[in-house]
This record gives sequence, structure tokens and C-alpha cells, in this order.
Amino acid sequence: MADEDLLIRSEQSAQTRALPANIEAEAAFLGAILIDNRVMEDLRTTLRPEHFFEPLHGRLYERIATLVDRQAVATPVTLKPYFESDPALKELGGITYLARLTADGQGLLAARELAEQIYDLALLRELVSVGRTMVEGALDTSEDIAPMQQIERAEAALYTVAEGASSGNEAQQFGSATNTALAMIEHALKSGGHISGTTTGLTSVNEKVGGLHKSDLVILAGRPGMGKTSLATNIAFNAADRLLRDIEDGIPKEQSVGAAVAFFSLEMSADQLATRILAEQAEISSELLRMGKISREDFQKLCFASQRLNELPLYIDDTPALSIAALRTRARRLKRRHNIGLVVVDYLQLLQGTQRANDNRVNEISEISRGLKTLAKELEVPVIALSQLSRAVEQRDDKRPMLSDLRESGSIEQDADMVWFVFREDYYVASREPKRPVESDDAKIHDAHANWAAEMERVYGLAELIVAKQRHGSTGKVRLRFEPRITRFSDLADDALAANSYD
Repeated sequence: MADEDLLIRSEQSAQTRALPANIEAEAAFLGAILIDNRVMEDLRTTLRPEHFFEPLHGRLYERIATLVDRQAVATPVTLKPYFESDPALKELGGITYLARLTADGQGLLAARELAEQIYDLALLRELVSVGRTMVEGALDTSEDIAPMQQIERAEAALYTVAEGASSGNEAQQFGSATNTALAMIEHALKSGGHISGTTTGLTSVNEKVGGLHKSDLVILAGRPGMGKTSLATNIAFNAADRLLRDIEDGIPKEQSVGAAVAFFSLEMSADQLATRILAEQAEISSELLRMGKISREDFQKLCFASQRLNELPLYIDDTPALSIAALRTRARRLKRRHNIGLVVVDYLQLLQGTQRANDNRVNEISEISRGLKTLAKELEVPVIALSQLSRAVEQRDDKRPMLSDLRESGSIEQDADMVWFVFREDYYVASREPKRPVESDDAKIHDAHANWAAEMERVYGLAELIVAKQRHGSTGKVRLRFEPRITRFSDLADDALAANSYD
């Protein structure tokens, strides 16, 4: 009984304990800004109105920031019309309170430190809020007990705090969203390739989709053997390599169209992926590479390529049988540690849902696709998820995939911002090779094989990226060159395009 009383008293003590705050520091900081508006330009910490404990101080800071942004002067006099009727200000003495803020100019001596303290205390208050929610959720057993889901929500909330965002500030004014959109358009205007997002490294694809956009879920699907993983690996390398080159050229990270990449490979091991990328960069057959059938000159090429790859901001996680919750947790850590700007998942059907959804595969895939879209929005990065297609493709004369071929769940199509299909006609033409003729065979057999060889020559090394869904623009096809020897996709040259019957 004594232990129970002690627990109750400690809980009551914790509840009555004041939240972390420093009202005096907030007032001193606002006074410093009102004396010299240039203080805002020197801040190392991005303060927002919700970081202030006193709501009035938050409103004052918001109005000051608006005036400064308009290149107007923010002083107690210019603030007066906006706060004359503010009830909270009247309680503190009315407009004279604004004058009192500037009476003591000591805040000017440590404006940066004051701003950092206000920010840090706001994060501590967020931690208190997250902790309280965690305790309440863990103690509430009135509903189904799902500890893993509670842990997932807790980690998501802690990630939000670590990023410095307020978990209570979910809605934003439309003007703020408009400014973000304008900044994205300006970024596209300044980029040489007119890319508003992260580059794919393929000019023809960038021109079609404008790059990979923040918060987008891109589904890259195809039948086995079409080159899904190869294309995803190519894009991952191109984005990481572009970021590295831009940094070496002195371009700030935020202005680069490249990105650090997290590659979650549930099918292939990290060394297999590394072999693919090495083969592509050294232009050596990955098959010969695995068997060691390479010359000394080829080995030198490999050494040069590996030196470059050592510095690449590309992070491979080959943990098998990951759950969607575990993947999101790992992605958050990579975002926090390495500021990743692109996530690739190979492939969606190998992810696992929660235990609750495991009884129904369609529900499980729906949960996984929603989880990937949520991850893209939460981290504000594009997510490319590879997906298998149903065998219905093989039953048709035209083997080009359609949205209805997406396997196991219609929610994949609904949750995706873009759906890409990889299609290589030469794969199917090669499988239809007739009997190889010998001299004794009749003319029909010779003609049949000659016709097949002509068709194979026409389509060999050509690939299509079918953009079947795109929220940002039109759908259509992009023609690409595929080199199966080194598993590399590249832009199709104009003369090669003209020489073939692709339209």
C-alpha cells in the first residue's frame, strides 16, 4: 500500500511540475529584435512562433517576421496597430508592454544564445508531450494491445521532435505552401535540366517527370527479367553521384539536384548490389566479374571505380524480411544521420505488414503501400518502391504492362504519385527464337530464323519506361537504351531512335 501511495504522489508531483520555459528570455529576445531587426538575419536557429511558451510572444514574433520579410521596420510603434485590441497584451499593461521590451537592450548582447535557448526549451516541451502520450498509451489496455504499433508511433513522434518540428502544428497556412511551391519552381528554373526534384540521371526521364519530387511515392514495376532492380540501382547511383560532384564543384547541398540515397534491398545482398554498380561504372560484364574472368586492365578499371564509389553517399541496407514499421524506423535514422534525399525499396512484396494484417495479403499490401507513402511525406523525400506484376501480362499478345497488372492490391495504384513500368521487347523476342537452321533444312526454316534475327536486331538493347500514372503531368512512354552486359540504362540517342520504328 505504501508503494502505491508513493507512486501516486510521484505522478502528482510530475503533473504539477512546470513545463520547461523561460519567459524572461523570450521577452529579452523580442526586445533585441525590436531594437535591431538585423538580429533575425544572424540567427543560427530557425525559430517559429510555436517555439515560444507565451502565446503573445509567439504572435509578436510572427508579426515581426512578416514585417521584416516585407522589408518594413518592426518597432513598438509599427506593431501597435496589430495589437491594440489584443486581450493578452492588455493584461500585461497594453501598448506600454511593447515599449518595456526595448527598454533593456541586454538581449542584443546574446541574441543568438537566447534564440537557441527558446528553441531548446520548445523541444523539451515536445519531449514532455511525447512522453506523456507514450505513458498514457502504454497504460491504456481498454483496446487491443499492440505494443509494436505503440513503439512505431513513439519513434515517429521522437523523430519529429529531433527534426525540430512541432507535432501539434499539423496544418499550415496556404501561403506557406505557395511559397514552398514557388521555391521548387525557381529551383527547376535555375537547374540546367529544368528539374524540380532529384535527378534520375536520365535526361529523357527527367524531361518527362521533372525529376523525383519530395514526398512522392514512385512505384517501379515490371515482370521478372525486365530490369527493375537495374534501373533502380542506376537511378540511386546517379542521384548520389550528382550530389557528390556538386559538392566537389562548390554547389551548396540544398541547390543540388542530387541526393544521398538509402537503398533497402530485401532481395539482393549488399555485395551483389555493389558488384552491379562496379560492373556498370567499370563497363565490365557483371557475369565475368563474379567469375573472376577479367584482365589486368579490367582490374585497374575496377580499382578506379571502387575509389569513386567509396565516397558515394549511397547507403545499402540488405536486412531480409523487414516489416514496414522497421523500414520506416531505419529510414528515419538514415535521414537524421546522413540527411538522405531518396529512398529505394527493392521490392514492395517482400516487406511485411503488422501481425494484424497478415491474415489477408491484400490488406497487408495495402498497409505497406500506405506506409511507404506516409514515409515519403514524413521524411519529405521521394520513395521509389519496386513492385512485381501479375502473370496476366504473359497471357496477352501485347506484353506491355497496365495499371490493372499491379499485383495483389489496388491500393498500390491509389497511393502512388507515379507508376512506372519497365518493358523490354527484346526479352520476349529472344524467348521466341525458332530452331537454328542447318544446311540441310528447307527454306522455310531458314526464312523463319532470318525473320526472327531481323526482328531481334531491331529491338535489341531498346527499353521502354511507361509512365502509366503521374500526378504532376502527363502519362506516356520514354525510350531508353539498355546494356544487359553491364545492366545499365541510358538515354537513347536521336539517331538510334530514328532508325527504329518507335514513336
